[in-house]
Amino acid sequence: MDLTPASSVGAPAGSPGSAQRQACEAASWQLSINHYFHTDRLQAAVLSESWAPHEYELKGSDPESGSEQGNMGSWKCGSCLSSLLIPLALWSIIVNILLYFPNGQASYASSNKLTNYVWYFEGICFSGIMMLIVAAILLVLENDNNHKCCQSENCSKKYMTLLSMIFSALGIAFSGYCLVISALGLLQGPYCRTLDGWEYAFEGTAGRFLTDSSVWIQCLEPAHVVEWNIILFSILIALSGLQVIVCLIRVVIQLSKILCGTYSVIIQPGII
Repeated sequence: MDLTPASSVGAPAGSPGSAQRQACEAASWQLSINHYFHTDRLQAAVLSESWAPHEYELKGSDPESGSEQGNMGSWKCGSCLSSLLIPLALWSIIVNILLYFPNGQASYASSNKLTNYVWYFEGICFSGIMMLIVAAILLVLENDNNHKCCQSENCSKKYMTLLSMIFSALGIAFSGYCLVISALGLLQGPYCRTLDGWEYAFEGTAGRFLTDSSVWIQCLEPAHVVEWNIILFSILIALSGLQVIVCLIRVVIQLSKILCGTYSVIIQPGII
């Protein structure tokens, strides 16, 4: 766009029209230079804002929604597994108590005529009471409303995850103890009265009596004690085995949170 007045076109060099034309040209150049530098600064500001380093959580396309959905999913999964330990522990206590009363009679327990593996309290203490304590602690640790152990929220979650993994490992130890003792009691057989007196009638059979019901008649007293021990010890093995599986799954989940949890990465200009 020509800003030179029409009256100044073709005017002599020393005339007033020539001076006016030069002044208009100088003003036009000044406006062009100001516009150029203003546009250049604006473009530089936009580029610097666009390529500034940002932190993103690698948890999905949307960091905030992915983190929230991941936390909710892991909380629901962990709380369900912890809640499952409670009925398993209660049933272990009940089954272990029944082992003290063959056919509903308390006289054999009072006279110490039961298999010695019953007195290890594997179902009452370890797979029962101790597992109830572990389940309660795990439920508290899974709660998002618990107090922070440090100033950073991420640090607090890591400590909660580590404690949850430790107590889950303790749950494996307690239920594993019950599993091993119950298996040994099942293979040993009951303590019963035979024609030779009170003894472990099937102790040397290495568990072969479990599949040969014809030899069960060797136990004369208590009545049906072989079936009683086989059924109850088998139930204890199943309950404690489920507890081991649940706690093992929890350990894997918590370990994956620690090793592959939320972390930040800085995207530098030129990477993408």
